[in-house]
Amino acid sequence: MPPRRQSQPRSPEHAALGEAIRLARVEHGLSQEQLADAAGVHVTHLGGVERGVRNPNYSTLVRIAGALGVSPGTLVTRADALATRPPRRSPRA
Repeated sequence: MPPRRQSQPRSPEHAALGEAIRLARVEHGLSQEQLADAAGVHVTHLGGVERGVRNPNYSTLVRIAGALGVSPGTLVTRADALATRPPRRSPRA
C-alpha cells in the first residue's frame, strides 16, 4: 500500500513558495508536467512543491525558476509577498 499523501503544507512559507511557483507556471501557460520536464524534476515532486508539502533544495528551485524564465529571487520575493498578505476568507454558505 502506498504511503498516505501529506495534505497540509509544511509551513506557511512552503505554501507561499508553492503558490508563487504555481502562479508563475499558470501565467506561462504550462502544465505541471510541462514545467517538470523543462526543469528536469519529477512531476510528483513538482506537485508536492506547489502544494507546500515538499521542501525543494536550492538546485531544484534554480531549475524550476530557469524553466519559468525567472530568477529564484523573483519566486522567493513573490512568495514573501504572498505569505504576508492577509488570509483569504472562504465564502460562507
